[in-house]
Amino acid sequence: MTNISQRNDLLSQLDPQTRADLILSMSDFDFEAGHEFGEVGDDISHIYFVNHGIISAVAMMEDGQSAEAYMVGCEGFTGVTAWQVPSETSVRFFCHLAGNALRIKAAKLRELASESEALRAVLAGYSAALQIELEQTAPCNAIHSVPQRFAKWLLRAHDRANGDTLFMTQDFLAKMLGVQRTTVSDAAQTLAATGAISYSRGKVHIKNRSALERASCECYVAQEADIVDL
Repeated sequence: MTNISQRNDLLSQLDPQTRADLILSMSDFDFEAGHEFGEVGDDISHIYFVNHGIISAVAMMEDGQSAEAYMVGCEGFTGVTAWQVPSETSVRFFCHLAGNALRIKAAKLRELASESEALRAVLAGYSAALQIELEQTAPCNAIHSVPQRFAKWLLRAHDRANGDTLFMTQDFLAKMLGVQRTTVSDAAQTLAATGAISYSRGKVHIKNRSALERASCECYVAQEADIVDL
């Protein structure tokens, strides 16, 4: 296979031979906003190493409510349990920012990981960092205000986006944060008042990154550090 873009941070950590062996079993996969990679209970047949774009892992409640558990960009891959053992997804995976990924069969990745200590170390490092992020997300959601959590979410999306404008509706943001649309509207007005963002017609424009960082809770810095320090 040739001409595959390799911009995933984890793949860049691998030695050239290990990376080349892995790439041979991968295929290029473009995805558009709204594309579904898997619903709750689906077998994880494929794993996606994101080059650019954002895939959201969304927890779904029985009453139809939802909240984003975590997002995956070029720092990671989907289906973190399936590279070790056959697994079903416990969240809904879908794209909220179009992009590209390298796709591999989960069974093949398990086979390659069993043969390569270097590959296992990189995959395990990301899995551990994601676990730390999830452990911090629970108290963050319980303790910190919606404007703080909204600021954190926007910063993390901005880190994985190309440009300062994020295209997303209030309904979408409410589902990601697990709150009502009116709560998102109030939070957006709070952040706009600081000069951090502007919001209109389904577009969030990051006007002042420093102001947005000041408006966020400390969890943004902590969670991003866990990923960066892989």
